[in-house]
Amino acid sequence: MAQIDPPTDAIVGDWLTIPDVADRLSLPASRVKQLLRERKLLAVQRPDGAFCVPAAFIDRDQVIRGLPGTPNLLLDCGFADDEALRWLFTADETLPGTPIQALAENRGTEVNRRAQALAF
Repeated sequence: MAQIDPPTDAIVGDWLTIPDVADRLSLPASRVKQLLRERKLLAVQRPDGAFCVPAAFIDRDQVIRGLPGTPNLLLDCGFADDEALRWLFTADETLPGTPIQALAENRGTEVNRRAQALAF
């Protein structure tokens, strides 16, 4: 897990600690850590030293639909965790909105198509 840089920290906004994610998903923290190892979620180290997941990844009591495959695509394209977060939270006029907003709105196919295109 990477240390987050201030500009990316600012565009992500709200963060959840690993125990917070576990609580929201009604899972043990060890299962959340497994989701991180499996790249179904991304976490970075915040300036205060805590490892955190963007709050936008969680919708009420579940991971937003479409997210679990996207980090793998981005990492396969050579992105580091913090770079993948920056891509997910950066506005794209052609989507419209950000890739994470599109995922939350069930427009994951287009987001994943764009993520795959980054490899070429």
